[in-house]
Amino acid sequence: MDKQIISTDHAPSAIGTYSQAVRHGHTVYMSGQIGLAPETMTMVDGIDAQIHQVLNNLRAVAVASGGSLNDLVRLTVYLTDLSHFARVNEIMAEYLVAPYPARAAVGVASLPRNALVEIDGILALPH
Repeated sequence: MDKQIISTDHAPSAIGTYSQAVRHGHTVYMSGQIGLAPETMTMVDGIDAQIHQVLNNLRAVAVASGGSLNDLVRLTVYLTDLSHFARVNEIMAEYLVAPYPARAAVGVASLPRNALVEIDGILALPH
Protein backbone atom coordinates (compact mmCIF):
# COMPACT_ATOMS: atom_id res chain seq x y z
CA MET A 1 0.00 0.00 0.00
CA ASP A 2 1.35 3.39 -0.98
CA LYS A 3 1.02 6.52 1.06
CA GLN A 4 -0.91 9.45 -0.36
CA ILE A 5 -0.03 13.02 0.55
CA ILE A 6 -3.06 15.15 1.47
CA SER A 7 -2.95 18.88 0.77
CA THR A 8 -5.55 21.64 0.71
CA ASP A 9 -5.52 25.41 0.31
CA HIS A 10 -8.26 25.56 2.97
CA ALA A 11 -5.71 24.89 5.72
CA PRO A 12 -2.31 26.54 6.29
CA SER A 13 0.40 25.28 3.98
CA ALA A 14 3.19 23.28 5.57
CA ILE A 15 5.89 25.57 6.97
CA GLY A 16 8.55 22.87 7.22
CA THR A 17 9.50 19.40 6.10
CA TYR A 18 6.10 17.78 6.59
CA SER A 19 2.75 17.29 4.87
CA GLN A 20 -0.65 18.48 6.08
CA ALA A 21 -1.62 14.80 6.23
CA VAL A 22 -0.63 11.39 4.93
CA ARG A 23 -3.13 8.70 4.01
CA HIS A 24 -2.11 5.05 4.17
CA GLY A 25 -4.96 2.71 3.34
CA HIS A 26 -8.00 3.82 5.30
CA THR A 27 -5.95 5.72 7.90
CA VAL A 28 -5.08 9.42 7.69
CA TYR A 29 -2.39 10.89 9.92
CA MET A 30 -2.95 14.64 10.22
CA SER A 31 -0.09 16.93 11.19
CA GLY A 32 -0.59 19.29 14.07
CA GLN A 33 -2.51 22.45 13.28
CA ILE A 34 -2.06 25.77 15.02
CA GLY A 35 -4.25 28.86 14.77
CA LEU A 36 -2.95 30.10 11.45
CA ALA A 37 -5.53 31.52 9.06
CA PRO A 38 -4.84 29.79 5.72
CA GLU A 39 -5.60 32.92 3.68
CA THR A 40 -2.94 35.05 5.37
CA MET A 41 -0.74 32.51 7.21
CA THR A 42 -1.00 34.75 10.27
CA MET A 43 -1.99 33.69 13.77
CA VAL A 44 -5.48 34.57 14.95
CA ASP A 45 -5.71 36.36 18.31
CA GLY A 46 -6.75 34.77 21.59
CA ILE A 47 -7.31 31.25 22.82
CA ASP A 48 -10.94 30.94 21.65
CA ALA A 49 -10.13 32.12 18.13
CA GLN A 50 -7.10 29.83 17.98
CA ILE A 51 -9.09 26.77 19.09
CA HIS A 52 -11.76 27.48 16.44
CA GLN A 53 -9.11 28.06 13.76
CA VAL A 54 -7.26 24.86 14.66
CA LEU A 55 -10.47 22.82 14.42
CA ASN A 56 -11.43 24.51 11.14
CA ASN A 57 -7.96 23.72 9.77
CA LEU A 58 -8.26 20.09 10.86
CA ARG A 59 -11.73 19.88 9.32
CA ALA A 60 -10.37 21.20 6.00
CA VAL A 61 -7.61 18.58 5.97
CA ALA A 62 -10.10 15.84 6.92
CA VAL A 63 -12.38 16.85 4.03
CA ALA A 64 -9.41 16.96 1.62
CA SER A 65 -8.61 13.39 2.65
CA GLY A 66 -12.14 12.23 1.81
CA GLY A 67 -13.41 12.22 5.39
CA SER A 68 -14.71 14.48 8.12
CA LEU A 69 -14.08 15.22 11.77
CA ASN A 70 -16.55 12.41 12.53
CA ASP A 71 -13.88 9.99 11.27
CA LEU A 72 -11.42 11.04 14.00
CA VAL A 73 -10.26 8.15 16.17
CA ARG A 74 -7.43 9.94 18.00
CA LEU A 75 -6.49 13.53 18.89
CA THR A 76 -3.61 15.05 20.78
CA VAL A 77 -4.07 18.55 22.19
CA TYR A 78 -0.98 20.58 23.06
CA LEU A 79 -1.52 23.63 25.28
CA THR A 80 0.94 26.22 26.56
CA ASP A 81 -1.46 26.81 29.47
CA LEU A 82 -3.48 23.84 30.73
CA SER A 83 -5.98 26.20 32.33
CA HIS A 84 -7.41 26.54 28.79
CA PHE A 85 -8.32 22.85 28.67
CA ALA A 86 -11.93 23.39 29.78
CA ARG A 87 -12.36 25.91 26.96
CA VAL A 88 -10.92 23.39 24.48
CA ASN A 89 -13.57 20.89 25.63
CA GLU A 90 -16.38 23.43 25.25
CA ILE A 91 -15.36 24.47 21.75
CA MET A 92 -14.62 20.90 20.62
CA ALA A 93 -18.23 20.03 21.46
CA GLU A 94 -19.25 22.42 18.65
CA TYR A 95 -17.21 20.39 16.11
CA LEU A 96 -17.39 16.77 17.29
CA VAL A 97 -20.27 14.42 18.02
CA ALA A 98 -20.34 11.26 20.11
CA PRO A 99 -18.80 8.80 20.03
CA TYR A 100 -15.80 11.05 20.58
CA PRO A 101 -12.25 10.13 19.53
CA ALA A 102 -9.62 9.03 22.01
CA ARG A 103 -7.60 12.02 23.16
CA ALA A 104 -4.57 13.14 25.10
CA ALA A 105 -3.81 16.62 26.39
CA VAL A 106 -0.24 17.73 26.91
CA GLY A 107 1.09 20.88 28.55
CA VAL A 108 4.05 22.29 26.63
CA ALA A 109 6.45 25.17 27.21
CA SER A 110 5.95 26.67 23.76
CA LEU A 111 4.54 26.01 20.29
CA PRO A 112 5.51 27.22 16.80
CA ARG A 113 4.70 30.86 16.05
CA ASN A 114 3.85 31.40 19.74
CA ALA A 115 0.59 29.49 19.30
CA LEU A 116 -1.45 28.80 22.43
CA VAL A 117 -2.84 25.47 21.16
CA GLU A 118 -1.97 22.80 18.62
CA ILE A 119 -3.98 19.70 17.77
CA ASP A 120 -3.11 16.71 15.60
CA GLY A 121 -5.30 13.74 14.77
CA ILE A 122 -5.78 10.38 13.14
CA LEU A 123 -8.76 9.54 10.95
CA ALA A 124 -10.09 6.06 10.16
CA LEU A 125 -11.92 6.36 6.85
CA PRO A 126 -14.69 3.92 5.89
CA HIS A 127 -13.46 3.68 2.31
